[in-house]
Amino acid sequence: MNESTHSLETELETAGPAAGAIADGVRHGLDPRSIPLQRVVGGIVTACVSLPLAVGVGVAWGVAGPPTGVVAAIVGFWALVTGALGWWLYRWAALHHRHASYIVNEEDIEIRSGVVWRKAISVPRSRVQHTDVSQGPLERRYGLGTLGIYTAGTQYAKVSLDGLEHETALRIRDHLLPPAGADAV
Repeated sequence: MNESTHSLETELETAGPAAGAIADGVRHGLDPRSIPLQRVVGGIVTACVSLPLAVGVGVAWGVAGPPTGVVAAIVGFWALVTGALGWWLYRWAALHHRHASYIVNEEDIEIRSGVVWRKAISVPRSRVQHTDVSQGPLERRYGLGTLGIYTAGTQYAKVSLDGLEHETALRIRDHLLPPAGADAV
């Protein structure tokens, strides 16, 4: 690849879909705001796991009396689980972001994801039955959305792509819908 081709591809990828057609055939990563969003979700999950464990430690402390070897071991286990889970979920957000991408072209959308088990799903436009774009409260706060693509079939009848800028998700949704007046069957 020569220098001018590389700089053109870099400009397309950094400029984003707003610079041109959404069906540009270029591999795009998820919006970088998905990393802090996933870290907030990871913090919530860590708290939901850690708090019941902390209550259990407190009950064990109350039953066993002053700190003994058993209570100290339980407290150590709680700290280890909480710390490991928090660290893993914090780190996972960047790993997920690095290994998730999508390509939209005139014929289909391809979604790649997976850190440990990787998968690539290609959904032809002709197989799309309907699409939706959703936003939870945290996604809305970060300006992100999730694109849902529904197809006929059993496996992968619904394919989701989260971590998209909301406007980009809407543009992809509109692109995947059949043109006005076209028969979707």
